[in-house]
Amino acid sequence: MTAAAAEPGAAPGLLRRLACFFYEGVLLFGIVMAAGFAYGIATGQRNAIVGQHGLQAFLFVVLGAYFVWFWSHSGQTLAMQTWHIRLIGRDGRPVSPTRALARYLCAYLWFVPALASVWAAGLAHDGSAVTIAIVIGVLAYAALAWLHPQRQYWHDAVCGTRLVDWQPRTRR
Repeated sequence: MTAAAAEPGAAPGLLRRLACFFYEGVLLFGIVMAAGFAYGIATGQRNAIVGQHGLQAFLFVVLGAYFVWFWSHSGQTLAMQTWHIRLIGRDGRPVSPTRALARYLCAYLWFVPALASVWAAGLAHDGSAVTIAIVIGVLAYAALAWLHPQRQYWHDAVCGTRLVDWQPRTRR
């Protein structure tokens, strides 16, 4: 089923959501670079290892602000606009900032199991093991959407949100 043929309010296909996820990562690379540069200037950080926990906390807040603002204002991040996907509440209304924040925090379920397993196996410093674990973990987490009756991700089910197909209005 193509995006144009999808019924309004239906969950986007899993491959389209994963493509949006990947594209979001590409866009976030620029945001992380700019925020990291600003942090480095503001703190005088000259080495990535010195003050890395402060940088990580700062980036966590910056990314949270990005997602919460977009989800609670338009229901779409930049990548979601490109892929015609919108975040709405279970009731079909726009998402509140509190619900968007809860979704942001719960969305880390994409990564936590994979990172925890790598850490438990003592491979946390092996870059290739971490990368493989994250890829497998993300694909496994995404596949769990097939178990949900509306094909939603589990963090959406927990937060009372859902992703839907969203075609922009055509201008005349």
